[in-house]
Amino acid sequence: MDITFEGQGSPKLQLPVNPGEITIRREKQFETVNIMNIGEIDFAQGEKVKEITFSSFFPKEYDPSYCRFPDIPDPQEAMNRLTAWAISKKPVRLMITETIINALVLVSAHTTSFKGGHPGDVYFDLTCRTWREIKVRTAAEAATAGSSSAGGAQRPQQDTMSVELTYTVKPGDTLWAIAKRQYGDGSRYSDIFNANRDVIGPSPHMIKPGQRLVMPR
Repeated sequence: MDITFEGQGSPKLQLPVNPGEITIRREKQFETVNIMNIGEIDFAQGEKVKEITFSSFFPKEYDPSYCRFPDIPDPQEAMNRLTAWAISKKPVRLMITETIINALVLVSAHTTSFKGGHPGDVYFDLTCRTWREIKVRTAAEAATAGSSSAGGAQRPQQDTMSVELTYTVKPGDTLWAIAKRQYGDGSRYSDIFNANRDVIGPSPHMIKPGQRLVMPR
């Protein structure tokens, strides 16, 4: 399992040490109304924003027994990047392979701690909230959009974030297995193959470890 953050205009950050547990909190939103002679009644609204929480640490020195890769980031620089994303109002993409998590999130909170006996290591607790785009239009924009719709012209829908998702092929990987992990649907291997023919070659069975593949949306 690999956990990566990718923000617009900033390098990708992959966690060198996997957390022991990842928690996803889902909660339904209710509006409570007090009705005379009946009491309180809950009316179900939409789903609240999901929260994704986990704890891990950035080691100062590489240890193959728990580090995912040898070129680990500097702990302080990595924490500074998480802090910058927490301060920023822009979402980042959180991807956790072998799970369903591949979403734009806001880094809503993180706690940093240092432990005796582990100089240089930075421990953290992180909370992310799934991001929802809210578009507010002026009256003039609404009128323009209405005119365009009436004339049959439609504005192309743009992705909420121009981040190109990639996957590095590992030993034993197949396009079917990659598609199953990334999308939950192995049959989408053909989408990956068609988007990466210049890298893979003429056959979808010719992928090699180390190849960097674009993951189409």
